Amino acid sequence: MKPVESLTAEEAAAELEHLAAEIARHNAAYHQHDAPEITDAAFDALRRRNEAIEARFPELIRADSPSRQVGAAPAAGFAKLRHRVPMLSLDNAFAEADFAEFCARARRFLGLEAGAPIRFVGEPKIDGLSINLLYEDGRLVHGATRGDGMEGEEVTANLRTIATVPARLHGRHPAVIEIRGEVYMTKADFLALNAAQEAAGQRLFANPRNAAAGSLRQIDPGVTAARPLSLFAYAMGEASEAVAPTHAAFLDRLRAWGFAVNPLSEVLPTQEDAAAFQARIAAARAGLGYDIDGVVYKIDDLALQRRLGFVGRAPRWAIAWKFPAEQAVTKLLDIRVQVGRTGALTPVAELQPVNVGGVLVARATLHNEDEITRLGVRIGDTVRLQRAGDVIPQILGVVDSPPDARPWVPPETCPACGSLALRPPGEVVRRCTGGLICPAQRVERLSHFVSRGALDIDGLGDKTIREFYDEGWLSSPADLFRLPAREAEIARREGWGVTSARNLARAIEARRTVPLDRFIYALGIRRIGEQNARLLARHFVSYANWRAQMEAATVIGSDARLEVGSIVGIGEAIATELADFFAEGHNRALLDELAREITITDVAGPATADSALAGKTIVFTGTMETMTRPEAKARAEALGATVTDSVSRKTDYVVVGADAGSKAKRAAELGVATLTEADWRALAGLD
Repeated sequence: MKPVESLTAEEAAAELEHLAAEIARHNAAYHQHDAPEITDAAFDALRRRNEAIEARFPELIRADSPSRQVGAAPAAGFAKLRHRVPMLSLDNAFAEADFAEFCARARRFLGLEAGAPIRFVGEPKIDGLSINLLYEDGRLVHGATRGDGMEGEEVTANLRTIATVPARLHGRHPAVIEIRGEVYMTKADFLALNAAQEAAGQRLFANPRNAAAGSLRQIDPGVTAARPLSLFAYAMGEASEAVAPTHAAFLDRLRAWGFAVNPLSEVLPTQEDAAAFQARIAAARAGLGYDIDGVVYKIDDLALQRRLGFVGRAPRWAIAWKFPAEQAVTKLLDIRVQVGRTGALTPVAELQPVNVGGVLVARATLHNEDEITRLGVRIGDTVRLQRAGDVIPQILGVVDSPPDARPWVPPETCPACGSLALRPPGEVVRRCTGGLICPAQRVERLSHFVSRGALDIDGLGDKTIREFYDEGWLSSPADLFRLPAREAEIARREGWGVTSARNLARAIEARRTVPLDRFIYALGIRRIGEQNARLLARHFVSYANWRAQMEAATVIGSDARLEVGSIVGIGEAIATELADFFAEGHNRALLDELAREITITDVAGPATADSALAGKTIVFTGTMETMTRPEAKARAEALGATVTDSVSRKTDYVVVGADAGSKAKRAAELGVATLTEADWRALAGLD
């Protein structure tokens, strides 16, 4: 695997595309199915490689970047419950240098001097299932899993069976408050549960985390009640009133209300104290009665937390410092090629299953043919896996190579359609040239179109898509909406029936109206994931406006092209992908066909009724004196504004700080309103 600093832009883009797909797959296995294919440390390392590439190539950050995602969509079988305040994830540190950089970033954002003291609270990171509890007038009214961070599965009845989940809050409390925590199972209870499962001839759980998640996600609350689950509370979502000035004081309030708080949590006055705490907890880890995989460090002062806010999927005021992971040795049985929906051919190592930290690992991506050559691996070799590192599960190298080991030869044709598989100059990924004639790409694109982040059509899984594709009923996404007319035919098929066919038809009909952001994501345009789709939808609001601007953006140098590339989070690389998509006549024809079948609704920006900035487009230039520019941008976005990096005719305000350059001049040329820092603070309600 090439060091990040040696990657070309083309190689970085290809690897980010692969990482986004791989991490999304593991997210679904972990969050939706409670059946992870790799260890937590392996998953973290996969994210770390992604973040390192994004840090070097920020212009290549994808819409579906894992750095912008949280968990996975809620699984079917439970009602969905929207969190009042999103449940976001945490960035990770793996060494003291990573933690030091986190501290330095926080100081820079806040405008503090290097080395200025910051007080933290350290809490062991429980390896369990994150949940959100809503209390109204002190009474538990709803409980849900984290899900995708915006909405989760409602499991209120199951949570009520857990002894450490208070039905009512003790003492004085806000009228409305969301409490976050981790449902877990102790090691002893896990072993006892698996012994009972084995005695009853039922499947065994892989580890305590899976046991806890599987126990909580029971349709029958009686099953959950029979399982030994516990809760540690550690965070707050929405609250109708201020609760405490510091996180440590908030933990005290949690205890007073009747929650269990991890007894090892500790206030740490300095960065050095946090590093020492990490070493102590790591040494005590094996002797704890429950699994932990690191320590979460939160800046103690809640006022500073509010100033720091969030970036992407994670808060700027907290980080999870993970423990080092393990390695394992196994046999490489074969190397197979997967064809993705964009035609990328990815070699995947099929491994003799090996238990790594309680999770059975049977496959590992090899990324591309250059990586296979660098590692020198051959089919039949005994290889070493690393659970944490650059990319995971990562094959580090060959331990033993028997005489009959076979070298792997890259395919010259696509294994799915037989079209030429070419490696474009400057890229590391070989791609099928078949396009939509390639069944792998077509089926993958159809599966993506109905996936949870897209149209979310229940009953149309990969197997069903393939079945109907082979039957000749599905060729393009528009064909999906013609399936209800075949309800009687579907009902007669083996494995179906009247009820299942009717349910499928109803699920499809229910998705004839779709929000713009989901529609954009569903199209499967390269580099456009859920987050970038939301950014585009928020910026253009309506389908008609988005399409008109995208078609205009096919002209290089046009105002429309410059506007797309200036949207913060989009950039020129993504603007090019959008332009390339709309330049193809068959893609425009597909949009016309879909528009005849479905209604695409507008997506309003996050406007707040009392904000003068809601819906405005703002550019910051020059040096801010009373706050850092990142803090100013974060504040503007929180008030419903769109922040871009370049000035155009559609810019509403340019905030001009000290030593402003060409952007201020450009604003004057275009007649765009300019604001001083004082003007900006007044408009943002900061004075």
